[in-house]
Amino acid sequence: MRRLLLTAAVTTAATLTLAACGTTEDAADDDDKGGAGKGAAQPITLTDYTGKKVTLEDGPAEKVVATEWNVVEHLISLGVDPVGVADVKGYNTWDSAVPLTNEPKEIGTRGEPSIDTIASLNPDLVIATNDLPKSAVKQLSSKTTVLTLRSADASDPVGQMIENLDLVAKATGTTEQAEKLKKDFDAKLREGKQALADAGLDGANIAFADGYVVSNQVSVRPFTGGSLIGGVNERLGLKNAWDVEGDKDYGLGSTDVEGLTKLPDDVQFVYIANDEDDASTPFTKGGELADNSVWKSLPFVKAGDVHRMDDGIWMFGGTGTMTAYVDSLVGALTK
Repeated sequence: MRRLLLTAAVTTAATLTLAACGTTEDAADDDDKGGAGKGAAQPITLTDYTGKKVTLEDGPAEKVVATEWNVVEHLISLGVDPVGVADVKGYNTWDSAVPLTNEPKEIGTRGEPSIDTIASLNPDLVIATNDLPKSAVKQLSSKTTVLTLRSADASDPVGQMIENLDLVAKATGTTEQAEKLKKDFDAKLREGKQALADAGLDGANIAFADGYVVSNQVSVRPFTGGSLIGGVNERLGLKNAWDVEGDKDYGLGSTDVEGLTKLPDDVQFVYIANDEDDASTPFTKGGELADNSVWKSLPFVKAGDVHRMDDGIWMFGGTGTMTAYVDSLVGALTK
C-alpha cells in the first residue's frame, strides 16, 4: 500500500478532522539541548497532535518504531535507525531518495501494523500518525509508549512537515541535527528559486499530478497548493495552476483527462511514477493517454512541457525528499 491510495478522491481511507499540534513542555526543552541521549536520564514530556502528553521516562528514545513513511524519513535524516518499519519494500521503492541505513523489522502494512510484532521489539517509542486508525493506536498504547503526529495539514503543508520533524527530533534527542536539516532545506529552496528565476520561470504556472488507470479509465490526482509538493512549489516562486479543491489534510484533488483542458496553455505539467508502475501510469509515452485525442491536443503536451520527476521521491516525505524534489524539478524545467 502506498500513499497513492490514501485520499477520498481515489480511495476509501477517511481523513480525520484533527487540529495540528506537537509541542514540547518547557521542562523538556531544558533536558534536550542537542542530542544528550539516554545518558542524560532525564524524562522528556511531549504533547502530540491530539493534546495527549507523552512522557519518555528514560530520556530520548533510541529504539523507535515508525508506522508511516514520513516518520521513517524523519528518523533516518536525524541519524536514528528505526527498529521497526511498516511496508519496508514499499518504503524502499517510493522513498529511495532517503534510503534505510539498517535492516528494520517488518511490522506489517502502514494501515494495519502487527501489534504483536511491534511489542516484541520492546521499543522505547512508537511514532504513529493520524492515518493510523484510532483502534490501532489504542491497542499500541496498551503495549508501549506511542506518540501520534498529524501526518499532513493542507492549511500549512511545509509548516506541518517541519513541526513533525521538530517533534521527532525532541523525542530522540536530535534537535541539533534537525536545525541543520531545516537550514539546509531553506538554502535549497533559495537556490532553486533563484535558478528558476534565472531561467525566466519566476511565477510560472505549474500543475503537479499523479495518475491511475482503473478499468481502462484514467483518473488524475492534482496536487493543489495545500499539498506538500504544492507548498514547496510556491516557495520556489511557482504558481499552482489547479483550480480543483484538495482535501483538508493532503491537499489532493481529483479530475480526469477532460479536466486537464482547464489548465493554462503555458503550464508546466509535472508528474511522478516509479519504474515498476509504468504500466499503470497514464502519462508515459507508452501509457494509457498515448493515443488519447484530448491529451494529445493539450497545448502543454504539444509544447513538450510534460516532465517526469526522478523515481524514489516520496511526495509526502520530509526535508530529504523535498530537497531531492527541488533538484529534480529545477533540472527538468531548466534543461
